[in-house]
Amino acid sequence: MKSALKGNRKGRQTGRKSATTKVLYVEHDDDNLYMLKRRLERCGDFKVLAAEDSEQGCKLAVSERPDVILMDLEMPVMDRWEVVRTLKKDPRARNIPIIGMSAYAEPSEREKAIATGCDEFDAKPIEFESLLVTVRQVLAKPK
Repeated sequence: MKSALKGNRKGRQTGRKSATTKVLYVEHDDDNLYMLKRRLERCGDFKVLAAEDSEQGCKLAVSERPDVILMDLEMPVMDRWEVVRTLKKDPRARNIPIIGMSAYAEPSEREKAIATGCDEFDAKPIEFESLLVTVRQVLAKPK
């Protein structure tokens, strides 16, 4: 598990233990939210903020400025594509990478997520090791 976390930490390595990555996880399903939040925090490299709907997720993205957003694309309150567009339009949040997640694992779903503004896409159910690799890859990309 930890092997997937090694790598560039956006230039924040200073010779001491690598900095904690702040993750905003936007998920309406309590079980999914609890499971992924707990697994990420057990890695020791993540601080996870949680939002149970897309409106709350947008507010936390702007106020907390996470390093990455994990966004369930099947959320109540705002249309699943509108929340991504809203964040990418906001100058305070536009550079935060978004990994869209959905149980609809069709190639067209991934294409739509990327075209809408997600930096990456991951299918549900979540394969944890694969998600860690995806998180590391989006954080390593230049802004």
